[in-house]
Amino acid sequence: MSLDRFYPIFDSADWLERLVPLGIKLVQLRMKDASEAVLRGHIRRAKTLCAAQGCTLVINDHWRIAIDEGCDWLHLGQEDLDTADMPAIRAAGLRLGVSTHDRTELARALELVPDYIALGPIYPTILKQMKWHQQGVDKLTTWRSLIGQTPLIAIGGMTIDRAAGAFAAGADTVSAVTDITLHTDPEARVRTWLAATR
Repeated sequence: MSLDRFYPIFDSADWLERLVPLGIKLVQLRMKDASEAVLRGHIRRAKTLCAAQGCTLVINDHWRIAIDEGCDWLHLGQEDLDTADMPAIRAAGLRLGVSTHDRTELARALELVPDYIALGPIYPTILKQMKWHQQGVDKLTTWRSLIGQTPLIAIGGMTIDRAAGAFAAGADTVSAVTDITLHTDPEARVRTWLAATR
């Protein structure tokens, strides 16, 4: 299975409606502190949009709602794995991506036979406070050797200039967040990302 090489992550359906039509083919909706009603509204909007645009939509964390809403993809962090009902997720047919930071987490993720493995933060990130310092591109090469054919996603502090190094180190896909959302011209930035990764 191959994933698109560019994987932006946004915290609202508003961002998706603005940027997915530019040609994004793989996107994550990551909303952390919203009510269930608000979440469902954003997920439904995102799902409708992505279906129309031929874009793969990945829902972060909210596995119950993802199942209820008939979503296809789910991303879980390590803390999410503590509470997620994996048999229910599998029974619903959801494809699964899992975040990893060290070998213990990687071993735990691989036991789930995920559809992709994410490693990060590759570079320092301002997105969230993490106990993990930058992993560096060399660790992508190590992960590549450990996970076989499972798609590998590089996340954390990624920019267009850094993407080439991540690909060279073994990443299949590069994920970006603040490099787009904090850019003065997010549309132009997405177009440049698409040109650089296609």
